[in-house]
Amino acid sequence: MTRRLLGVGVGPGDPELLTLKAHRTFLEADMILVPSTEASGDGPGRAELVVTAACPEAAPRIVRVPFSMGDPTGVTRRRAAAWQTSATAAVGGFTAGASTIAFATVGDPSVYSTFSYLAASVLEQFPDVTIEVVPGITAMQALAATSRTPLVEGDESLTLVTLKHGIDDVTDALAAHPDGTVVAYKIGRHFLALRDHLVASGARHVVGVNVSTDREHISTADAFTDMPYFGTVIITPPRQEKGSRL
Repeated sequence: MTRRLLGVGVGPGDPELLTLKAHRTFLEADMILVPSTEASGDGPGRAELVVTAACPEAAPRIVRVPFSMGDPTGVTRRRAAAWQTSATAAVGGFTAGASTIAFATVGDPSVYSTFSYLAASVLEQFPDVTIEVVPGITAMQALAATSRTPLVEGDESLTLVTLKHGIDDVTDALAAHPDGTVVAYKIGRHFLALRDHLVASGARHVVGVNVSTDREHISTADAFTDMPYFGTVIITPPRQEKGSRL
């Protein structure tokens, strides 16, 4: 029997942004793993809410697996335990006869996702499992669309960084690519420093929190006093007139 483990991107939060392929995958999967984090507690997390809203008939096949978002960096004991627990759930499903198991992840499975760690752990026990990825819409795409901010035009570059270790990665990227767009994820811990830098420099930017959900807040950095995990910043270069970047 062919066993398949699929990482499925569910987008930033709006169920209508789920792709047709992701929808079909959830309908066909024998088991759907969804991350359960500290933020969701005993309730459904963001990925699970998207799946159940878009594919309510898939709800009975959903299994929550723990993922820790509280550790700042590194392979901590809590993270390693979460990966192993998730892998054990998938392996248990395959052992029980499942042929297709999907792991629902917010955004895209190839962009800062935990799916790659889950897949690696499963392959250690079931090396014959076929790993597949179903891409999803990212937060930066959703923020760009909602705020009507083109991510890139003409010959501009696009750089994606995180603020896990401070704002140096952002400032370095802006200095290295002054005519390009810089997007920052994981901005909560060092947001105030980034806000001060953006305000002082006068850089064109937009900040989005919980984009595409009923808690969406989109504005410039000075409108925020704090920042949750699901925050994104897009910093764009000057664009003087139509087609000026061509």
